[in-house]
Amino acid sequence: MSKINLSHGNGASETADLIDSVFMKYFKNKYSLMEDSAVLPFTGEKLAFTTDSFVVKPLFFPGGDIGRLAVCGTINDLLTTGGKPLYLSASFIIEENTEFETIEKIVKSMRETAKESNVFIVTGDTKVIEGNGGIYINTSGIGTAGNLSLYNIKSGDVILINGTLGDHHACILSQRMKIKNNIKSDAAPLTEIINLLLENNIKIRGLRDITRGGLATVLNEAAEMSKLSVEIDETSLPVSEEVNGFCKILGLDPLYMGNEGKMMFVVQKEYANKALNIIKNCKYGENSAIIGRFITGSGVVLNTKIGGQRKLPPLSGEGLPRIC
Repeated sequence: MSKINLSHGNGASETADLIDSVFMKYFKNKYSLMEDSAVLPFTGEKLAFTTDSFVVKPLFFPGGDIGRLAVCGTINDLLTTGGKPLYLSASFIIEENTEFETIEKIVKSMRETAKESNVFIVTGDTKVIEGNGGIYINTSGIGTAGNLSLYNIKSGDVILINGTLGDHHACILSQRMKIKNNIKSDAAPLTEIINLLLENNIKIRGLRDITRGGLATVLNEAAEMSKLSVEIDETSLPVSEEVNGFCKILGLDPLYMGNEGKMMFVVQKEYANKALNIIKNCKYGENSAIIGRFITGSGVVLNTKIGGQRKLPPLSGEGLPRIC
């Protein structure tokens, strides 16, 4: 029997194999459609429900900490249905020798992040295990669900993202390698952006949180679910100068780097420019861009700066473990 290795946590090919061969083998049902949140019937309304676990190392980093990460990740997954996040749970597995001050800082950060999106943390649990000061958090979230889904995407739909790629990945790697720079994690709840798009009647087809595996992996998931091809333009991709330089030094590709405050927005073509203006005027959306489109075919293609094309498969291999 094969064994788990670090590549099974990359959010891409190996993770998908694990989910398909084990979890979906036993858990598959009419509600498990493999999107960021399950949409459930509930007393006349549809319910969005999601869960996630966070094991990031280090616990604190420029731009955030494990607590902010946990709340943002769960809120953003709920938002992908086009609904409204309402309540979270927070369960902690705490290694012995952890300082009370460390726990308090993390819990305070969680409260402040939840408050930003008017979400309440209403239940939780703690367990203490042997160790030397590590903390792991599981958060589950419930909210009302909208009708957005990547299965709704049509040929001609336009792709937007709300800011620069690779910030969180580069931040965490910099901290582990003790590289001095000004790169900060992009961990952020995107409630304001999505609420305003919906209030302005932007015709959104689907949303997807761009986390482990990076944009290229998310685009491949969307192409497969929509039965279409994705075409994106390298000149349109927002990447900060510092992250770009960091990637060149270490041989990394921002398209495969994790983010914690970035969303892929798929909208009908005629609404793309209006959507872009709305996102740019929101907190966490200043560097947003239109990056590509869905067309007939299959797979994901990058139109390069020099006029060629490059196929973008999903991430395969280890990636960066314990990024979230």
